[in-house]
Amino acid sequence: MTSDLPYGTAEAPRVAVRGEAHLEVDPEVARIAITVGARGKDRRSALEDLTRRNTAVTDLVKTYGDAVEKLETGSFSISPELSGHGKGERARAYHGRVHLTAELTDFTALGELTTRLADLELTRVDGPWWALRPDSPAHREARRQAVREAVQRAREYADALGTRLAALVELADLGAENASPYPAVPGTRAGAPRMAFAAEATEAAPALDLEPQRQTVTAQVNARFTMHPPQL
Repeated sequence: MTSDLPYGTAEAPRVAVRGEAHLEVDPEVARIAITVGARGKDRRSALEDLTRRNTAVTDLVKTYGDAVEKLETGSFSISPELSGHGKGERARAYHGRVHLTAELTDFTALGELTTRLADLELTRVDGPWWALRPDSPAHREARRQAVREAVQRAREYADALGTRLAALVELADLGAENASPYPAVPGTRAGAPRMAFAAEATEAAPALDLEPQRQTVTAQVNARFTMHPPQL
């Protein structure tokens, strides 16, 4: 029974350590949020205008082929702009909006696409948000490094006592997570760069030069080992 105690025994002393790893890696994907707007004197004209502009946006994004990994429509709204008060209240115009998100893996195309989208009438672009995929090899490498550090640290403690490790008793994963989590557009982590572009110019604007933001991947593990009894 005593061998199951977390602090071990004189015959099988235990050492508990923590291993950590911190990696700086290039992002794998970039996400942008696109808001398409429309305004009409009546509901039908607002809807027709919104449909036309939404089609123009989706067609433009799709021209980038494999550079765009994902294109999704988030939400749609159409609402009246009221004038007057009380019984005389009426809709003098209607406003419509469609929210989309695009996920790109080709960062060379990202700057050009972002500029072209922002150049469209009543179109807003937010982002980019840089991220790693959930199954990125960077997460696996961080966990490996954390385990190696835990083993090395435990060996150093054992060596300080003039002995060596005997066996691994427990390895507890405290999590390997991306410091820039896969964001849900339009939210973003504190401190991450965010840019918004609204179309106003009538002439084509030069493509933006967007520099990918390096991602921090961390991993932590707790490990317990038994040691051969040291000669104290």
